Amino acid sequence: MFEADQSPPSARTRLRIHLGEPVGLGPGKVELLARISATGSLSEAARQMGMSYNRAWLHIQAMNKHFKSPLVTSARGGAAGGGASLTETGRQVLALYGQLEAEAETATEHTRRQLHRLLRL
Repeated sequence: MFEADQSPPSARTRLRIHLGEPVGLGPGKVELLARISATGSLSEAARQMGMSYNRAWLHIQAMNKHFKSPLVTSARGGAAGGGASLTETGRQVLALYGQLEAEAETATEHTRRQLHRLLRL
């Protein structure tokens, strides 16, 4: 429940795109991509999400394998330090997912408002 001085939660649409049997793209993977873009680090992105580095790396490997070109490139640590960054394809996927979310929000606004009116808040 929410406190009296807080606004009630609003209904919103969350997308999960199934791109074939082996790979899907949803809020978690998109957040991981966005955090890699912001931090330049897979380990930092994983830490911020409360996810193990290994799990984050498995997600990146799966996405890199199933898209026509990799979404993320990485460099091992060392004297110059390591890091991770989105490729052009990764930036396009992130932007297109954001566009899909915006379109879904617009398309479902009326129905979400109706559903929201039925919630016990």
